[in-house]
Amino acid sequence: MNRVHPPWSYSPVAKRYVLRLFISLKYVTANVVDRRNGRVVVTASSVEKDLKEGLECGRTCNAKAAAAVGEVLSMRLKVDGLAQEAIHANAAKEVEKKGFKNRTKVWAIINALRGHGVNLVLDDDDDDSPRHQRPRP
Repeated sequence: MNRVHPPWSYSPVAKRYVLRLFISLKYVTANVVDRRNGRVVVTASSVEKDLKEGLECGRTCNAKAAAAVGEVLSMRLKVDGLAQEAIHANAAKEVEKKGFKNRTKVWAIINALRGHGVNLVLDDDDDDSPRHQRPRP
């Protein structure tokens, strides 16, 4: 019988921890995913009661709320001992995925993480191979 293995089980993952963002009109959620087992290890969201009460999101969640989510995420990473681990983020991909309007929110989270001492590595591409130069025509 053929057994199907999850994609993260084939080889050691060079980018073990990855930042994933979920942005809607009302809320911002940031997760750090462990790609070895495919689980969320740390999360922070503007949906949480403590954060929601401290922010004035109303109908739309702004960059200030996104920065607060990044700050809470960085504190939780420090508590779990993951702040010094390399956490990979692809800002261009996150902006592209969320739409140009959310660019300020994406960068607010990234800058908050960096500002609070998280070892955040910005990637240009999402695969694990090194970037190759394009051949000239």
